[in-house]
Amino acid sequence: MSTQTVETTSLASALDKYRPVFDRIAAGAVDRELNGELPHEPIQWLKESGFTAARVPQEFGGGGLTWEDFTALLIELAAADSNLPQALRSHVAFVEENLYHHGQVLNGVTDDRSAWFKRFVYGEIAGNAWTEPGQGGVATVLEERDGKLLLNGTKFYTTGTIFAEWIDVFAKRPDGSDISVYVSTKTDGIETFDDWDGFGQKGTGSGTTVFKNAPVDPENVYDFGFRFPYQAALYQHILLIALSGIAHGAAREVALQVKNRKRVFGHGNANLVSEDPQILQVVGEVTSKAYVAEAATLRVGRALDRAYESRTAGDAAEKAANIAVELESGQAQVVLVPLVTDAAGQIFNTLGASSTSTAKALDRYWRNARTVATHNPYIYKARVNGDWAVNGTEPPTVWSIGEAGVDEKRYGQAASS
Repeated sequence: MSTQTVETTSLASALDKYRPVFDRIAAGAVDRELNGELPHEPIQWLKESGFTAARVPQEFGGGGLTWEDFTALLIELAAADSNLPQALRSHVAFVEENLYHHGQVLNGVTDDRSAWFKRFVYGEIAGNAWTEPGQGGVATVLEERDGKLLLNGTKFYTTGTIFAEWIDVFAKRPDGSDISVYVSTKTDGIETFDDWDGFGQKGTGSGTTVFKNAPVDPENVYDFGFRFPYQAALYQHILLIALSGIAHGAAREVALQVKNRKRVFGHGNANLVSEDPQILQVVGEVTSKAYVAEAATLRVGRALDRAYESRTAGDAAEKAANIAVELESGQAQVVLVPLVTDAAGQIFNTLGASSTSTAKALDRYWRNARTVATHNPYIYKARVNGDWAVNGTEPPTVWSIGEAGVDEKRYGQAASS
Protein backbone atom coordinates (compact mmCIF):
# COMPACT_ATOMS: atom_id res chain seq x y z
CA MET A 1 0.00 0.00 0.00
CA SER A 2 1.48 3.35 -1.01
CA THR A 3 1.52 6.56 1.00
CA GLN A 4 0.89 9.96 -0.50
CA THR A 5 1.37 13.54 0.64
CA VAL A 6 -1.64 15.49 -0.55
CA GLU A 7 -1.92 19.27 -0.43
CA THR A 8 -5.13 20.49 1.14
CA THR A 9 -7.21 23.64 0.77
CA SER A 10 -7.54 25.87 3.84
CA LEU A 11 -10.97 26.09 5.45
CA ALA A 12 -10.94 29.89 5.18
CA SER A 13 -10.44 29.84 1.41
CA ALA A 14 -13.04 27.10 1.00
CA LEU A 15 -15.58 29.13 2.98
CA ASP A 16 -14.90 32.17 0.80
CA LYS A 17 -15.46 30.04 -2.27
CA TYR A 18 -18.62 28.23 -1.25
CA ARG A 19 -20.52 30.64 1.00
CA PRO A 20 -22.00 32.56 -1.94
CA VAL A 21 -23.37 29.25 -3.24
CA PHE A 22 -24.80 28.40 0.19
CA ASP A 23 -26.45 31.85 0.39
CA ARG A 24 -28.02 31.29 -3.00
CA ILE A 25 -29.30 27.91 -1.87
CA ALA A 26 -30.73 29.33 1.37
CA ALA A 27 -32.61 32.06 -0.51
CA GLY A 28 -34.81 29.48 -2.24
CA ALA A 29 -35.16 26.93 0.56
CA VAL A 30 -38.61 28.00 1.79
CA ASP A 31 -40.06 28.22 -1.72
CA ARG A 32 -38.77 24.74 -2.55
CA GLU A 33 -40.29 23.45 0.68
CA LEU A 34 -43.68 25.04 0.04
CA ASN A 35 -43.82 24.12 -3.64
CA GLY A 36 -42.49 20.58 -3.24
CA GLU A 37 -39.63 21.24 -5.66
CA LEU A 38 -36.61 18.98 -5.77
CA PRO A 39 -33.34 20.94 -5.56
CA HIS A 40 -32.09 20.17 -9.07
CA GLU A 41 -30.68 23.68 -9.53
CA PRO A 42 -28.92 23.82 -6.13
CA ILE A 43 -27.32 20.43 -6.79
CA GLN A 44 -26.11 21.75 -10.14
CA TRP A 45 -24.64 24.85 -8.47
CA LEU A 46 -22.73 22.62 -6.07
CA LYS A 47 -21.42 20.52 -8.95
CA GLU A 48 -20.33 23.57 -10.94
CA SER A 49 -18.62 25.17 -7.93
CA GLY A 50 -16.49 22.07 -7.30
CA PHE A 51 -18.12 21.37 -3.94
CA THR A 52 -18.93 17.77 -4.87
CA ALA A 53 -15.19 17.18 -5.46
CA ALA A 54 -14.07 18.91 -2.25
CA ARG A 55 -12.48 15.71 -0.85
CA VAL A 56 -10.73 14.76 -4.10
CA PRO A 57 -6.95 15.38 -3.89
CA GLN A 58 -5.74 18.63 -5.43
CA GLU A 59 -3.40 16.75 -7.75
CA PHE A 60 -6.54 15.51 -9.54
CA GLY A 61 -8.22 18.93 -9.51
CA GLY A 62 -10.26 18.59 -6.32
CA GLY A 63 -10.25 20.58 -3.10
CA GLY A 64 -8.27 18.09 -1.02
CA LEU A 65 -10.22 18.99 2.12
CA THR A 66 -9.76 17.11 5.37
CA TRP A 67 -12.85 15.59 6.91
CA GLU A 68 -12.89 18.14 9.71
CA ASP A 69 -12.89 21.06 7.28
CA PHE A 70 -15.34 19.41 4.89
CA THR A 71 -17.63 18.83 7.88
CA ALA A 72 -17.61 22.55 8.67
CA LEU A 73 -18.63 23.30 5.07
CA LEU A 74 -21.34 20.66 5.05
CA ILE A 75 -22.83 22.04 8.27
CA GLU A 76 -23.12 25.46 6.63
CA LEU A 77 -24.76 23.82 3.62
CA ALA A 78 -27.18 22.01 5.92
CA ALA A 79 -28.04 25.28 7.66
CA ALA A 80 -28.93 26.69 4.24
CA ASP A 81 -31.00 23.63 3.30
CA SER A 82 -30.73 20.38 5.26
CA ASN A 83 -31.92 18.37 2.26
CA LEU A 84 -28.69 18.99 0.35
CA PRO A 85 -26.12 17.12 2.52
CA GLN A 86 -28.45 14.14 2.73
CA ALA A 87 -29.06 14.22 -1.03
CA LEU A 88 -25.27 14.06 -1.44
CA ARG A 89 -24.78 11.48 1.32
CA SER A 90 -24.19 8.54 -0.98
CA HIS A 91 -21.99 10.60 -3.27
CA VAL A 92 -19.77 11.61 -0.37
CA ALA A 93 -19.44 7.95 0.64
CA PHE A 94 -18.78 6.95 -2.98
CA VAL A 95 -15.95 9.48 -3.20
CA GLU A 96 -14.54 8.13 0.07
CA GLU A 97 -14.70 4.56 -1.21
CA ASN A 98 -12.52 5.54 -4.16
CA LEU A 99 -10.17 7.64 -2.03
CA TYR A 100 -9.67 4.78 0.39
CA HIS A 101 -8.75 2.24 -2.29
CA HIS A 102 -6.70 4.47 -4.57
CA GLY A 103 -3.06 3.41 -4.48
CA GLN A 104 -3.65 0.18 -2.57
CA VAL A 105 -1.80 -2.89 -3.85
CA LEU A 106 -3.76 -6.14 -4.09
CA ASN A 107 -2.23 -9.27 -5.62
CA GLY A 108 0.59 -7.17 -7.01
CA VAL A 109 -1.74 -4.73 -8.78
CA THR A 110 -2.01 -1.07 -7.71
CA ASP A 111 -5.59 0.14 -7.55
CA ASP A 112 -5.96 3.27 -9.66
CA ARG A 113 -9.16 5.25 -9.06
CA SER A 114 -7.98 8.41 -10.84
CA ALA A 115 -10.63 7.98 -13.56
CA TRP A 116 -13.29 8.35 -10.87
CA PHE A 117 -11.57 11.42 -9.43
CA LYS A 118 -11.68 13.04 -12.86
CA ARG A 119 -15.40 12.31 -13.11
CA PHE A 120 -16.01 13.89 -9.71
CA VAL A 121 -14.01 16.99 -10.64
CA TYR A 122 -15.98 17.22 -13.87
CA GLY A 123 -19.12 17.42 -11.71
CA GLU A 124 -20.45 13.88 -11.87
CA ILE A 125 -22.01 12.55 -8.66
CA ALA A 126 -23.39 9.25 -7.41
CA GLY A 127 -26.62 8.26 -5.76
CA ASN A 128 -27.36 4.98 -4.02
CA ALA A 129 -29.47 1.89 -4.50
CA TRP A 130 -28.96 -0.20 -1.38
CA THR A 131 -32.24 -0.72 0.44
CA GLU A 132 -34.91 -3.13 -0.76
CA PRO A 133 -38.63 -2.44 -0.25
CA GLY A 134 -40.69 -4.56 2.09
CA GLN A 135 -39.14 -6.82 4.70
CA GLY A 136 -35.64 -6.45 3.34
CA GLY A 137 -32.96 -8.80 2.17
CA VAL A 138 -31.23 -8.43 -1.19
CA ALA A 139 -33.31 -9.42 -4.20
CA THR A 140 -31.39 -7.31 -6.71
CA VAL A 141 -29.28 -9.69 -8.80
CA LEU A 142 -26.46 -9.28 -11.31
CA GLU A 143 -26.36 -12.23 -13.69
CA GLU A 144 -24.65 -13.07 -16.95
CA ARG A 145 -26.67 -13.74 -20.09
CA ASP A 146 -25.22 -14.15 -23.56
CA GLY A 147 -21.91 -12.76 -22.38
CA LYS A 148 -23.46 -9.64 -20.82
CA LEU A 149 -23.87 -8.67 -17.16
CA LEU A 150 -27.47 -7.61 -16.49
CA LEU A 151 -28.87 -6.05 -13.32
CA ASN A 152 -32.43 -6.63 -12.14
CA GLY A 153 -34.21 -5.47 -9.01
CA THR A 154 -36.07 -2.69 -7.21
CA LYS A 155 -34.57 -0.37 -4.61
CA PHE A 156 -36.22 2.10 -2.25
CA TYR A 157 -34.69 5.10 -0.43
CA THR A 158 -32.36 5.67 -3.39
CA THR A 159 -31.33 9.03 -1.98
CA GLY A 160 -29.69 11.40 -4.46
CA THR A 161 -29.99 9.10 -7.45
CA ILE A 162 -32.51 11.35 -9.19
CA PHE A 163 -29.80 14.06 -9.33
CA ALA A 164 -26.90 11.78 -10.15
CA GLU A 165 -24.85 10.49 -13.08
CA TRP A 166 -23.94 7.24 -11.29
CA ILE A 167 -25.56 4.77 -8.91
CA ASP A 168 -23.79 2.76 -6.23
CA VAL A 169 -25.85 -0.46 -6.12
CA PHE A 170 -25.79 -3.15 -3.44
CA ALA A 171 -26.62 -6.42 -5.20
CA LYS A 172 -25.75 -10.10 -5.26
CA ARG A 173 -24.63 -12.66 -7.76
CA PRO A 174 -26.73 -15.75 -8.47
CA ASP A 175 -24.50 -17.68 -6.03
CA GLY A 176 -25.57 -15.30 -3.24
CA SER A 177 -22.27 -13.41 -2.87
CA ASP A 178 -22.63 -9.68 -2.13
CA ILE A 179 -21.28 -7.11 -4.57
CA SER A 180 -21.13 -3.39 -5.21
CA VAL A 181 -22.13 -2.39 -8.72
CA TYR A 182 -21.47 1.04 -10.23
CA VAL A 183 -23.78 1.90 -13.08
CA SER A 184 -24.53 5.06 -15.05
CA THR A 185 -27.99 6.58 -14.62
CA LYS A 186 -28.10 6.92 -18.42
CA THR A 187 -28.00 3.13 -18.80
CA ASP A 188 -30.95 1.51 -20.55
CA GLY A 189 -33.29 -0.32 -18.19
CA ILE A 190 -32.97 2.09 -15.23
CA GLU A 191 -35.81 4.29 -14.01
CA THR A 192 -35.94 6.45 -10.89
CA PHE A 193 -39.21 7.71 -9.40
CA ASP A 194 -39.78 10.73 -7.16
CA ASP A 195 -42.11 8.88 -4.80
CA TRP A 196 -40.59 9.66 -1.38
CA ASP A 197 -43.56 10.77 0.76
CA GLY A 198 -41.95 11.55 4.13
CA PHE A 199 -43.14 14.60 6.07
CA GLY A 200 -39.58 15.93 6.27
CA GLN A 201 -36.42 16.08 4.16
CA LYS A 202 -38.69 16.19 1.14
CA GLY A 203 -35.97 17.40 -1.18
CA THR A 204 -33.50 14.55 -0.78
CA GLY A 205 -34.68 12.62 -3.83
CA SER A 206 -35.17 9.45 -1.79
CA GLY A 207 -37.49 7.63 -4.13
CA THR A 208 -37.55 4.26 -5.88
CA THR A 209 -35.17 3.03 -8.58
CA VAL A 210 -35.96 0.04 -10.78
CA PHE A 211 -33.42 -2.00 -12.77
CA LYS A 212 -34.68 -4.09 -15.69
CA ASN A 213 -31.94 -5.92 -17.54
CA ALA A 214 -29.65 -2.93 -17.08
CA PRO A 215 -26.22 -3.71 -18.62
CA VAL A 216 -23.19 -3.39 -16.31
CA ASP A 217 -19.49 -2.98 -17.17
CA PRO A 218 -17.51 -5.85 -15.56
CA GLU A 219 -14.88 -3.31 -14.45
CA ASN A 220 -17.52 -1.68 -12.22
CA VAL A 221 -18.30 -4.75 -10.12
CA TYR A 222 -16.58 -5.15 -6.74
CA ASP A 223 -16.73 -7.57 -3.84
CA PHE A 224 -18.81 -5.83 -1.17
CA GLY A 225 -16.54 -7.21 1.53
CA PHE A 226 -13.80 -4.82 0.40
CA ARG A 227 -15.81 -1.65 1.05
CA PHE A 228 -13.97 0.96 3.10
CA PRO A 229 -14.32 -0.12 6.73
CA TYR A 230 -15.62 3.10 8.31
CA GLN A 231 -18.53 3.52 5.91
CA ALA A 232 -21.25 3.09 8.57
CA ALA A 233 -19.73 5.89 10.64
CA LEU A 234 -19.44 8.11 7.57
CA TYR A 235 -23.06 7.56 6.56
CA GLN A 236 -24.12 8.41 10.12
CA HIS A 237 -21.84 11.44 10.10
CA ILE A 238 -23.73 12.99 7.18
CA LEU A 239 -26.92 12.69 9.24
CA LEU A 240 -25.17 14.36 12.18
CA ILE A 241 -24.20 17.14 9.78
CA ALA A 242 -27.83 17.53 8.71
CA LEU A 243 -28.93 17.71 12.36
CA SER A 244 -26.23 20.24 13.20
CA GLY A 245 -27.20 22.38 10.22
CA ILE A 246 -30.86 22.22 11.19
CA ALA A 247 -29.95 23.41 14.69
CA HIS A 248 -27.99 26.34 13.25
CA GLY A 249 -30.79 27.18 10.84
CA ALA A 250 -33.32 27.11 13.67
CA ALA A 251 -31.06 29.27 15.85
CA ARG A 252 -30.67 31.92 13.15
CA GLU A 253 -34.38 31.82 12.39
CA VAL A 254 -35.54 32.22 15.97
CA ALA A 255 -33.11 35.10 16.58
CA LEU A 256 -34.34 36.88 13.45
CA GLN A 257 -38.01 36.31 14.23
CA VAL A 258 -37.64 37.55 17.81
CA LYS A 259 -35.64 40.59 16.72
CA ASN A 260 -38.31 41.64 14.21
CA ARG A 261 -41.43 40.76 16.21
CA LYS A 262 -43.55 43.77 17.27
CA ARG A 263 -46.58 42.14 18.91
CA VAL A 264 -46.23 41.31 22.59
CA PHE A 265 -48.30 39.54 25.21
CA GLY A 266 -49.75 41.74 27.92
CA HIS A 267 -48.42 39.46 30.62
CA GLY A 268 -44.91 39.37 29.15
CA ASN A 269 -41.83 40.99 30.64
CA ALA A 270 -41.00 43.87 28.28
CA ASN A 271 -42.44 46.29 25.75
CA LEU A 272 -40.49 44.52 22.99
CA VAL A 273 -40.16 40.78 22.50
CA SER A 274 -36.47 41.34 21.74
CA GLU A 275 -36.03 42.66 25.30
CA ASP A 276 -38.07 40.02 27.14
CA PRO A 277 -35.63 38.06 29.35
CA GLN A 278 -37.67 34.85 29.19
CA ILE A 279 -37.73 34.96 25.41
CA LEU A 280 -34.02 35.74 25.29
CA GLN A 281 -33.39 32.74 27.52
CA VAL A 282 -35.13 30.45 25.04
CA VAL A 283 -33.16 31.93 22.13
CA GLY A 284 -29.97 31.40 24.12
CA GLU A 285 -30.89 27.78 24.74
CA VAL A 286 -31.45 27.17 21.02
CA THR A 287 -28.16 28.80 20.02
CA SER A 288 -26.34 26.83 22.70
CA LYS A 289 -27.77 23.56 21.42
CA ALA A 290 -26.63 24.48 17.91
CA TYR A 291 -23.13 25.11 19.28
CA VAL A 292 -22.99 21.72 20.98
CA ALA A 293 -24.34 19.96 17.89
CA GLU A 294 -21.64 21.52 15.71
CA ALA A 295 -18.86 20.82 18.22
CA ALA A 296 -19.81 17.15 18.48
CA THR A 297 -20.11 16.79 14.71
CA LEU A 298 -16.72 18.39 14.09
CA ARG A 299 -15.18 15.99 16.58
CA VAL A 300 -16.56 13.06 14.60
CA GLY A 301 -15.05 14.69 11.51
CA ARG A 302 -11.64 14.55 13.19
CA ALA A 303 -12.21 10.88 13.98
CA LEU A 304 -12.98 10.26 10.30
CA ASP A 305 -9.69 11.89 9.38
CA ARG A 306 -7.90 9.49 11.72
CA ALA A 307 -9.77 6.51 10.24
CA TYR A 308 -8.83 7.56 6.70
CA GLU A 309 -5.19 8.16 7.64
CA SER A 310 -4.98 4.78 9.42
CA ARG A 311 -5.43 2.86 6.15
CA THR A 312 -1.63 2.88 5.78
CA ALA A 313 -0.80 2.34 9.47
CA GLY A 314 -1.26 -1.41 9.75
CA ASP A 315 -4.18 -3.64 10.63
CA ALA A 316 -4.18 -3.05 14.40
CA ALA A 317 -4.04 0.74 14.13
CA GLU A 318 -6.67 0.79 11.40
CA LYS A 319 -9.03 -1.41 13.39
CA ALA A 320 -8.66 0.81 16.47
CA ALA A 321 -9.37 3.95 14.42
CA ASN A 322 -12.44 2.36 12.82
CA ILE A 323 -13.83 1.30 16.19
CA ALA A 324 -13.20 4.76 17.57
CA VAL A 325 -15.02 6.60 14.78
CA GLU A 326 -17.96 4.21 14.93
CA LEU A 327 -18.31 4.80 18.67
CA GLU A 328 -17.90 8.56 18.36
CA SER A 329 -20.52 8.84 15.62
CA GLY A 330 -22.91 6.72 17.71
CA GLN A 331 -22.33 8.77 20.87
CA ALA A 332 -22.94 12.00 18.98
CA GLN A 333 -26.10 10.58 17.47
CA VAL A 334 -27.54 9.59 20.84
CA VAL A 335 -27.07 13.13 22.13
CA LEU A 336 -27.91 15.14 19.01
CA VAL A 337 -31.23 13.51 18.13
CA PRO A 338 -33.14 14.73 21.21
CA LEU A 339 -31.06 17.91 21.44
CA VAL A 340 -31.78 19.13 17.90
CA THR A 341 -35.42 18.04 17.71
CA ASP A 342 -36.01 19.90 20.98
CA ALA A 343 -34.21 23.01 19.70
CA ALA A 344 -36.30 22.99 16.51
CA GLY A 345 -39.50 22.89 18.55
CA GLN A 346 -38.41 25.71 20.86
CA ILE A 347 -38.87 28.27 18.07
CA PHE A 348 -42.58 28.28 18.81
CA ASN A 349 -42.07 29.11 22.49
CA THR A 350 -40.75 32.53 21.50
CA LEU A 351 -43.48 33.57 19.05
CA GLY A 352 -47.23 33.76 18.81
CA ALA A 353 -49.70 31.79 16.74
CA SER A 354 -48.46 33.57 13.62
CA SER A 355 -45.35 31.40 13.83
CA THR A 356 -47.46 28.48 12.64
CA SER A 357 -48.17 30.20 9.33
CA THR A 358 -47.59 27.82 6.47
CA ALA A 359 -45.95 30.62 4.50
CA LYS A 360 -43.14 30.85 7.07
CA ALA A 361 -42.58 27.08 7.06
CA LEU A 362 -40.95 27.25 10.52
CA ASP A 363 -42.16 23.73 11.17
CA ARG A 364 -39.69 22.44 8.57
CA TYR A 365 -36.87 22.50 11.10
CA TRP A 366 -38.64 20.06 13.43
CA ARG A 367 -40.00 17.90 10.59
CA ASN A 368 -36.60 17.66 8.96
CA ALA A 369 -34.82 16.93 12.24
CA ARG A 370 -37.33 14.27 13.19
CA THR A 371 -37.05 12.66 9.75
CA VAL A 372 -33.24 12.59 9.88
CA ALA A 373 -33.47 11.09 13.36
CA THR A 374 -35.47 8.10 12.14
CA HIS A 375 -32.46 6.82 10.18
CA ASN A 376 -30.31 4.30 12.04
CA PRO A 377 -32.40 4.40 15.25
CA TYR A 378 -30.37 6.00 18.01
CA ILE A 379 -31.81 3.71 20.68
CA TYR A 380 -29.72 0.89 19.18
CA LYS A 381 -26.64 3.10 19.12
CA ALA A 382 -27.12 3.84 22.83
CA ARG A 383 -27.15 0.12 23.54
CA VAL A 384 -24.04 -0.45 21.39
CA ASN A 385 -22.21 2.35 23.20
CA GLY A 386 -23.18 0.93 26.56
CA ASP A 387 -22.11 -2.57 25.58
CA TRP A 388 -18.69 -1.20 24.65
CA ALA A 389 -18.36 0.78 27.89
CA VAL A 390 -19.35 -2.16 30.10
CA ASN A 391 -18.21 -5.25 28.21
CA GLY A 392 -15.76 -4.01 25.59
CA THR A 393 -17.99 -5.41 22.83
CA GLU A 394 -16.90 -4.02 19.47
CA PRO A 395 -19.58 -2.04 17.62
CA PRO A 396 -21.01 -3.46 14.38
CA THR A 397 -19.61 -1.65 11.37
CA VAL A 398 -21.78 -3.35 8.76
CA TRP A 399 -25.51 -3.87 9.11
CA SER A 400 -28.63 -3.77 7.01
CA ILE A 401 -32.39 -3.33 7.30
CA GLY A 402 -34.48 -6.46 6.84
CA GLU A 403 -34.86 -9.84 8.43
CA ALA A 404 -33.38 -10.38 11.87
CA GLY A 405 -30.03 -12.17 11.84
CA VAL A 406 -29.32 -11.53 8.16
CA ASP A 407 -26.21 -9.47 8.98
CA GLU A 408 -24.64 -12.27 10.98
CA LYS A 409 -25.29 -14.77 8.21
CA ARG A 410 -24.09 -12.46 5.47
CA TYR A 411 -21.06 -10.83 7.02
CA GLY A 412 -19.97 -13.20 9.77
CA GLN A 413 -17.02 -11.65 11.62
CA ALA A 414 -17.16 -8.54 9.43
CA ALA A 415 -20.26 -7.45 11.28
CA SER A 416 -18.36 -7.05 14.51
CA SER A 417 -14.86 -6.09 13.39
